[in-house]
Amino acid sequence: MNASPAEQRALLDVADLDRRARRAEASRRTPPQAARIAELTAQRTAQGHELSQLAGARDDVQAELARLESDVSVAEARRDRDASRLAATSNSKDATALEHELASLKKRLSDLEDAELDVMERLEQADAALAAQQAVIDETNAEGARLSGEAKAVVAEATAELEQIARDRAAVIGALPGELVAYYDKVAQRSTGAALFTRGTCEGCRMVLSGTDLQALRNAPADRVVNCPECGCILVRTEESGL
Repeated sequence: MNASPAEQRALLDVADLDRRARRAEASRRTPPQAARIAELTAQRTAQGHELSQLAGARDDVQAELARLESDVSVAEARRDRDASRLAATSNSKDATALEHELASLKKRLSDLEDAELDVMERLEQADAALAAQQAVIDETNAEGARLSGEAKAVVAEATAELEQIARDRAAVIGALPGELVAYYDKVAQRSTGAALFTRGTCEGCRMVLSGTDLQALRNAPADRVVNCPECGCILVRTEESGL
């Protein structure tokens, strides 16, 4: 295939635009924040599970406290009832029985109040643990929201860049022969497409060509489209090629 040196040099612009497009597409598909966002998502799931367990434990303590408070209310009601009956009775036997029951109720209320204090302390600790875990989750959510916003900005920027690159590429290839563009696109499927040949080196694969290959390039006409014998990309020869 033949193409003028100017047309071949234009392929370097196309190759550069394609490299930029690949980078932009990579950023659009997987922004730099994606890995950390995935980590935070997994962390948030684990943290939410821990929060549920802590909430369940706190609810159990609350239920235990409610039962104790109910028991205290029942014991206090019995104490008040028995005290009223004791004040009203004139029967010594009944009075003795009521005094024994009041003594038992006093002991029962003392034990219940001690248990209440213990459960209230445990409830305070459970609430503190729940609040601490919620703070951890809030921090995770805040970082996730910040990174998600940054990722969206990266995606938007990459999308805009891809659109501009597409317009620039269309303008460049629009001035080139269709056959040359088709050949470049075919070559670009398995290599960098086109690369500068300078000082005996293919800039596409960074390989230094052998003496035999260099001689073949020297013998090729300037308008001949040649390929790198190593990577297959189109070698664009200029005054810097050292041929």
